[in-house]
Amino acid sequence: MNILYFDCQAGISGDMTVGALLDLGVPLEHLRTELTKLALPADSYSLSASRTERQHVSALKFDVAVHDHHTHRHYAGIDAMVADSALADPVKEKARSIFRRLAEAEARVHGVPVEEVHFHEVGAVDSIVDIVATAICLEYLEVEQVYASALPLGSGFVETAHGRLPVPAPATAELMRGMAVHGICGEGERVTPTGAAILAALATACGPRPAMSLTKIGSGAGSKDFSDCPNVLRAFLGTSVVAGTEEVVEVSCNLDDVTPEVIGYVQELLLEGGGLDVWLVPVQMKKGRPGTVLSFLCAPADLERLSALLMAETGALGVRYSLQRRIVQSRRIEARDTRFGPVRFKVGEYGEKPEYEDCRRIARERGIPCRDVMQQLLHEDKS
Repeated sequence: MNILYFDCQAGISGDMTVGALLDLGVPLEHLRTELTKLALPADSYSLSASRTERQHVSALKFDVAVHDHHTHRHYAGIDAMVADSALADPVKEKARSIFRRLAEAEARVHGVPVEEVHFHEVGAVDSIVDIVATAICLEYLEVEQVYASALPLGSGFVETAHGRLPVPAPATAELMRGMAVHGICGEGERVTPTGAAILAALATACGPRPAMSLTKIGSGAGSKDFSDCPNVLRAFLGTSVVAGTEEVVEVSCNLDDVTPEVIGYVQELLLEGGGLDVWLVPVQMKKGRPGTVLSFLCAPADLERLSALLMAETGALGVRYSLQRRIVQSRRIEARDTRFGPVRFKVGEYGEKPEYEDCRRIARERGIPCRDVMQQLLHEDKS
C-alpha cells in the first residue's frame, strides 16, 4: 500500500502541494494533458515548474500563470465542472471532496447554505488548477493513504477579497478543526485555505509519521521566503511496512454515577455512530466508589463527534484519548453455500471464521446452540 506523508513544518498551500508531488516523479506534461479534460479555456492559464531554493534547501516551484482573471465562481459551478469532466472517477472524487470541504467551511463562516457559497481566491483559475492537479498527481502516484504532520497556526494578518483577516483566516481555521496544530513558527500565513482543504478532505490523520518503507522524497517551494525556516513542503512517499497498519484513537473516561442501563445504551450509540470497538472495565475509584472505565476505539476523524456523544449521554466532564497504531490483517467477506444455507465467512491471511450474525440467526431459527453452528460450519469448510 502506497502511503504519502506531508511534512508541514513550514505550512502547506496548493502550489506547494503540487510542487512536492511533481518532485516525486509526476511528469508536468501528464499534468497538462489531464487538466485539458477540465472545462477551463486552454488559453486562460499556463503551467511551469522550476527548481529553486528556500534558505539553501532545493525544492520545486510550481506556478500557474493566469491569463483569465475571473475569480468569482460559485461552488455549485465548480463542482459541476469537475463532475462533468472526462477526468478519471478517482480524480474527480478527490477534487470534489476538497472543494466540498472548502464550501462547508465558507458556509459556516458566512452563515449561508453550502449551495449558495461563492469563492473569491479559491474560485480563481490557479486555485482550481492547484486542487485538481493535486488529485491528478495522487492518482498517478497510486497513493492510497495520506498523512500529515501537525500544522503551524501562523500569526499576523492576511489581505483577502474579504478584507484584512487574522491568521489563520476564518475558513482555514474551520478546516483545521480536529487536526493537530502548533504555534511554533514566525509571522505570516503558513496554511492557506486550499492547503487546509486538501488535508481535511484526504488525510487519514495529522500527527506522527506513519511506519513506512521510504521510497521517494519530494519538496515543493512556497512563494514567500521566510526568515525562520525554509518555506518548503516535503512529501514522503513509501509503502506500508506491515500490510494493514493504520492509526486509531483510543478514548476512555471513568464513570461512577451512571446506571448500567445508560452505559449499555451508550455502548450501542458509540458502535452505531462509527466506533470500532467499545469495552468496559470495573474499577474502584476515590472514596471507595465502584465505577466503570468506558473505552472505545475510533478513527481520528470521529474523535470529536464520538467524544461529544459520550459526554452528552453520560454527563462526563471530559475524556482521555491517545493515538494508537494497530496492525490489521487484510481480510475479505465471502458468501458460501452451507448445510444451513448461505453464510458469510470472514477470510483473513491466517484463518477464517463464519460471521457471528449469520451464526446467531441460524441458531435462533433452528433452536441449536450458536457454538455448535460455528463448529459445524468450520468443520464443513475444512472437510
